[in-house]
Amino acid sequence: MKKLLIRSPLTKKYPRTLSFLVVVFFSIQGFAQKLEKMPVDLETDFALSSMPPHVRGGATVYLLDPEKGYYIGKQGTNGFICFVMRTDWEHAEFRNDIATSITYDAEGAKTIWPTYADVEEMRASGKFTAAQIKDIMTERFNKGYYKAPARPGISYMVAPMMRAYDGSSSNVLTMELPHYMFYAPYISEADIGGNSHSGGPMILGDGKGPHGYIIIPAGVMEKAKILEENKDLLKRLTDYRSYFKVESKGSHH
Repeated sequence: MKKLLIRSPLTKKYPRTLSFLVVVFFSIQGFAQKLEKMPVDLETDFALSSMPPHVRGGATVYLLDPEKGYYIGKQGTNGFICFVMRTDWEHAEFRNDIATSITYDAEGAKTIWPTYADVEEMRASGKFTAAQIKDIMTERFNKGYYKAPARPGISYMVAPMMRAYDGSSSNVLTMELPHYMFYAPYISEADIGGNSHSGGPMILGDGKGPHGYIIIPAGVMEKAKILEENKDLLKRLTDYRSYFKVESKGSHH
Protein backbone atom coordinates (compact mmCIF):
# COMPACT_ATOMS: atom_id res chain seq x y z
CA MET A 1 0.00 0.00 0.00
CA LYS A 2 1.32 3.44 -0.94
CA LYS A 3 1.43 6.16 1.71
CA LEU A 4 0.33 9.69 0.97
CA LEU A 5 2.87 12.46 1.26
CA ILE A 6 1.18 15.00 3.53
CA ARG A 7 2.81 18.40 3.69
CA SER A 8 1.55 20.38 6.68
CA PRO A 9 2.80 21.56 10.07
CA LEU A 10 1.18 18.50 11.59
CA THR A 11 3.47 16.24 9.61
CA LYS A 12 6.51 17.38 11.55
CA LYS A 13 4.75 17.35 14.90
CA TYR A 14 2.88 14.03 14.59
CA PRO A 15 4.54 12.08 11.76
CA ARG A 16 3.79 8.60 13.08
CA THR A 17 0.20 9.41 14.00
CA LEU A 18 -0.61 10.83 10.57
CA SER A 19 1.06 7.94 8.80
CA PHE A 20 -0.98 5.50 10.90
CA LEU A 21 -4.22 7.32 10.14
CA VAL A 22 -3.52 7.24 6.40
CA VAL A 23 -2.96 3.49 6.52
CA VAL A 24 -6.13 2.97 8.56
CA PHE A 25 -8.13 5.14 6.14
CA PHE A 26 -7.13 3.12 3.10
CA SER A 27 -7.63 -0.15 4.97
CA ILE A 28 -11.20 0.92 5.74
CA GLN A 29 -11.69 1.90 2.10
CA GLY A 30 -10.62 -1.60 1.06
CA PHE A 31 -13.42 -3.10 3.15
CA ALA A 32 -16.03 -0.49 2.12
CA GLN A 33 -19.12 -0.82 -0.06
CA LYS A 34 -21.38 -2.97 2.09
CA LEU A 35 -24.10 -4.49 -0.06
CA GLU A 36 -27.70 -3.46 0.33
CA LYS A 37 -30.38 -6.14 0.70
CA MET A 38 -32.72 -6.11 -2.30
CA PRO A 39 -36.46 -6.45 -1.64
CA VAL A 40 -37.16 -10.19 -1.55
CA ASP A 41 -39.94 -10.20 -4.16
CA LEU A 42 -37.89 -8.11 -6.56
CA GLU A 43 -34.72 -10.17 -6.12
CA THR A 44 -36.71 -13.40 -6.55
CA ASP A 45 -38.40 -12.27 -9.76
CA PHE A 46 -35.15 -10.87 -11.16
CA ALA A 47 -33.36 -14.15 -10.43
CA LEU A 48 -36.14 -16.22 -12.03
CA SER A 49 -36.12 -14.00 -15.14
CA SER A 50 -32.69 -15.44 -15.99
CA MET A 51 -34.30 -18.72 -17.12
CA PRO A 52 -37.03 -19.62 -19.63
CA PRO A 53 -40.54 -19.68 -18.16
CA HIS A 54 -40.92 -23.47 -18.48
CA VAL A 55 -37.98 -24.02 -16.09
CA ARG A 56 -38.94 -21.54 -13.38
CA GLY A 57 -41.62 -23.55 -11.56
CA GLY A 58 -39.23 -26.19 -10.23
CA ALA A 59 -36.10 -24.07 -9.78
CA THR A 60 -34.35 -23.27 -6.52
CA VAL A 61 -33.97 -19.55 -5.87
CA TYR A 62 -31.00 -18.29 -3.86
CA LEU A 63 -31.30 -14.85 -2.26
CA LEU A 64 -28.51 -12.78 -0.76
CA ASP A 65 -28.22 -11.71 2.85
CA PRO A 66 -25.43 -9.09 2.78
CA GLU A 67 -24.59 -9.98 6.40
CA LYS A 68 -24.15 -13.73 5.79
CA GLY A 69 -24.20 -14.69 2.12
CA TYR A 70 -26.67 -16.61 -0.03
CA TYR A 71 -29.57 -18.59 1.41
CA ILE A 72 -32.40 -20.58 -0.17
CA GLY A 73 -35.43 -18.37 -0.71
CA LYS A 74 -37.38 -21.07 -2.56
CA GLN A 75 -36.53 -24.75 -2.67
CA GLY A 76 -36.88 -26.30 -6.10
CA THR A 77 -37.23 -29.81 -7.49
CA ASN A 78 -35.79 -29.83 -11.03
CA GLY A 79 -32.07 -29.35 -10.28
CA PHE A 80 -31.90 -25.80 -11.67
CA ILE A 81 -30.85 -22.88 -9.48
CA CYS A 82 -30.97 -19.13 -10.02
CA PHE A 83 -29.61 -16.11 -8.16
CA VAL A 84 -28.53 -12.49 -8.59
CA MET A 85 -24.76 -12.06 -8.72
CA ARG A 86 -23.67 -8.95 -6.80
CA THR A 87 -19.86 -9.22 -6.68
CA ASP A 88 -17.54 -9.76 -9.66
CA TRP A 89 -14.40 -10.91 -7.83
CA GLU A 90 -12.15 -10.77 -10.91
CA HIS A 91 -12.28 -6.96 -10.89
CA ALA A 92 -11.10 -6.78 -7.24
CA GLU A 93 -13.61 -4.08 -6.41
CA PHE A 94 -16.56 -3.89 -4.03
CA ARG A 95 -19.51 -2.10 -5.59
CA ASN A 96 -23.17 -1.80 -4.66
CA ASP A 97 -24.48 -1.50 -8.22
CA ILE A 98 -23.55 -4.87 -9.76
CA ALA A 99 -26.60 -7.07 -10.34
CA THR A 100 -26.75 -9.89 -12.88
CA SER A 101 -29.21 -12.77 -12.69
CA ILE A 102 -27.89 -16.24 -13.56
CA THR A 103 -29.28 -19.77 -13.82
CA TYR A 104 -27.36 -23.06 -13.68
CA ASP A 105 -28.46 -26.60 -14.38
CA ALA A 106 -27.66 -29.38 -11.89
CA GLU A 107 -24.07 -29.76 -13.07
CA GLY A 108 -23.36 -26.03 -12.91
CA ALA A 109 -25.03 -25.87 -9.51
CA LYS A 110 -22.54 -28.48 -8.30
CA THR A 111 -19.34 -27.16 -9.86
CA ILE A 112 -19.71 -23.44 -10.72
CA TRP A 113 -22.27 -22.05 -8.28
CA PRO A 114 -19.94 -22.58 -5.25
CA THR A 115 -17.61 -19.85 -6.54
CA TYR A 116 -20.37 -17.24 -6.28
CA ALA A 117 -21.47 -18.51 -2.87
CA ASP A 118 -17.91 -18.44 -1.53
CA VAL A 119 -17.26 -14.91 -2.77
CA GLU A 120 -20.41 -13.47 -1.21
CA GLU A 121 -19.75 -15.30 2.07
CA MET A 122 -16.25 -13.81 2.23
CA ARG A 123 -17.53 -10.34 1.39
CA ALA A 124 -20.33 -10.59 3.94
CA SER A 125 -17.88 -11.57 6.69
CA GLY A 126 -16.16 -8.18 6.45
CA LYS A 127 -12.81 -9.90 6.96
CA PHE A 128 -11.47 -9.52 3.43
CA THR A 129 -10.78 -6.72 0.99
CA ALA A 130 -11.83 -7.13 -2.63
CA ALA A 131 -8.16 -7.61 -3.59
CA GLN A 132 -7.75 -10.35 -0.97
CA ILE A 133 -10.81 -12.18 -2.27
CA LYS A 134 -9.42 -12.03 -5.80
CA ASP A 135 -6.13 -13.49 -4.58
CA ILE A 136 -7.92 -16.27 -2.69
CA MET A 137 -10.13 -17.18 -5.66
CA THR A 138 -7.21 -17.08 -8.09
CA GLU A 139 -5.20 -19.38 -5.84
CA ARG A 140 -8.11 -21.79 -5.50
CA PHE A 141 -8.51 -22.01 -9.26
CA ASN A 142 -4.77 -22.48 -9.75
CA LYS A 143 -4.72 -25.31 -7.20
CA GLY A 144 -7.74 -27.07 -8.71
CA TYR A 145 -10.05 -26.41 -5.77
CA TYR A 146 -12.85 -25.52 -8.20
CA LYS A 147 -13.55 -28.24 -10.77
CA ALA A 148 -14.75 -28.13 -14.35
CA PRO A 149 -18.25 -29.40 -15.12
CA ALA A 150 -18.14 -33.17 -15.68
CA ARG A 151 -20.60 -33.06 -18.57
CA PRO A 152 -22.00 -30.61 -21.14
CA GLY A 153 -24.62 -28.29 -19.72
CA ILE A 154 -26.21 -24.88 -19.82
CA SER A 155 -26.34 -21.64 -17.88
CA TYR A 156 -29.30 -19.44 -18.79
CA MET A 157 -28.87 -15.67 -18.70
CA VAL A 158 -31.99 -14.60 -20.55
CA ALA A 159 -33.03 -11.86 -18.12
CA PRO A 160 -34.10 -8.64 -19.84
CA MET A 161 -31.28 -6.66 -18.27
CA MET A 162 -27.91 -7.06 -16.56
CA ARG A 163 -25.79 -4.59 -14.61
CA ALA A 164 -22.17 -5.66 -15.09
CA TYR A 165 -18.65 -4.68 -16.06
CA ASP A 166 -18.06 -3.82 -19.70
CA GLY A 167 -15.60 -6.61 -20.48
CA SER A 168 -12.24 -6.25 -18.78
CA SER A 169 -12.62 -2.49 -18.34
CA SER A 170 -13.53 -0.83 -15.06
CA ASN A 171 -16.73 0.61 -16.55
CA VAL A 172 -20.05 -0.75 -15.33
CA LEU A 173 -23.07 -0.64 -17.65
CA THR A 174 -26.70 -1.67 -17.60
CA MET A 175 -27.21 -3.78 -20.71
CA GLU A 176 -29.88 -5.62 -22.68
CA LEU A 177 -28.10 -8.88 -23.37
CA PRO A 178 -30.17 -12.06 -22.94
CA HIS A 179 -27.99 -15.06 -23.84
CA TYR A 180 -27.23 -18.73 -23.32
CA MET A 181 -23.94 -20.09 -21.98
CA PHE A 182 -22.72 -23.64 -22.59
CA TYR A 183 -19.94 -25.13 -20.48
CA ALA A 184 -16.66 -25.21 -22.38
CA PRO A 185 -13.74 -25.76 -19.96
CA TYR A 186 -10.35 -24.53 -21.19
CA ILE A 187 -11.66 -23.70 -24.66
CA SER A 188 -10.19 -20.67 -26.47
CA GLU A 189 -11.45 -18.17 -29.03
CA ALA A 190 -9.21 -19.82 -31.62
CA ASP A 191 -11.05 -23.11 -31.10
CA ILE A 192 -14.26 -21.60 -32.46
CA GLY A 193 -12.58 -19.42 -35.10
CA GLY A 194 -12.62 -16.24 -33.02
CA ASN A 195 -15.38 -14.35 -31.25
CA SER A 196 -18.30 -13.16 -33.31
CA HIS A 197 -19.17 -9.47 -33.51
CA SER A 198 -22.50 -9.99 -35.26
CA GLY A 199 -24.59 -11.93 -32.76
CA GLY A 200 -22.84 -15.27 -33.21
CA PRO A 201 -21.00 -17.45 -30.66
CA MET A 202 -18.42 -15.99 -28.28
CA ILE A 203 -16.02 -17.38 -25.70
CA LEU A 204 -15.97 -16.31 -22.07
CA GLY A 205 -12.78 -17.40 -20.34
CA ASP A 206 -10.60 -17.89 -23.44
CA GLY A 207 -8.95 -21.11 -22.34
CA LYS A 208 -7.83 -19.84 -18.95
CA GLY A 209 -9.80 -22.05 -16.61
CA PRO A 210 -12.31 -24.80 -15.86
CA HIS A 211 -15.31 -22.46 -15.95
CA GLY A 212 -15.17 -21.33 -19.56
CA TYR A 213 -18.29 -20.92 -21.72
CA ILE A 214 -19.47 -20.70 -25.29
CA ILE A 215 -22.02 -17.87 -25.35
CA ILE A 216 -24.93 -17.65 -27.80
CA PRO A 217 -26.87 -14.35 -27.70
CA ALA A 218 -30.65 -14.54 -28.04
CA GLY A 219 -31.90 -13.79 -31.53
CA VAL A 220 -33.45 -10.45 -32.45
CA MET A 221 -37.06 -11.67 -32.28
CA GLU A 222 -36.48 -13.67 -29.11
CA LYS A 223 -34.81 -10.71 -27.43
CA ALA A 224 -37.72 -8.43 -28.34
CA LYS A 225 -40.14 -10.97 -26.84
CA ILE A 226 -38.09 -11.21 -23.63
CA LEU A 227 -38.06 -7.44 -23.23
CA GLU A 228 -41.80 -7.18 -23.88
CA GLU A 229 -42.66 -9.94 -21.41
CA ASN A 230 -40.51 -8.33 -18.70
CA LYS A 231 -41.65 -4.70 -19.01
CA ASP A 232 -43.15 -4.72 -15.53
CA LEU A 233 -40.01 -6.23 -13.99
CA LEU A 234 -37.82 -3.62 -15.68
CA LYS A 235 -40.02 -0.84 -14.32
CA ARG A 236 -39.86 -2.30 -10.81
CA LEU A 237 -36.07 -2.49 -11.04
CA THR A 238 -35.65 1.09 -12.27
CA ASP A 239 -38.14 2.33 -9.67
CA TYR A 240 -36.02 0.61 -7.04
CA ARG A 241 -32.67 2.01 -8.24
CA SER A 242 -32.03 4.33 -11.19
CA TYR A 243 -28.85 2.49 -12.22
CA PHE A 244 -31.03 -0.35 -13.56
CA LYS A 245 -32.01 1.87 -16.50
CA VAL A 246 -30.53 0.36 -19.66
CA GLU A 247 -27.50 2.20 -21.05
CA SER A 248 -26.24 -0.26 -23.64
CA LYS A 249 -27.58 -2.96 -25.94
CA GLY A 250 -24.12 -4.45 -26.50
CA SER A 251 -21.99 -7.18 -25.02
CA HIS A 252 -19.97 -7.24 -21.80
CA HIS A 253 -17.98 -10.33 -22.77
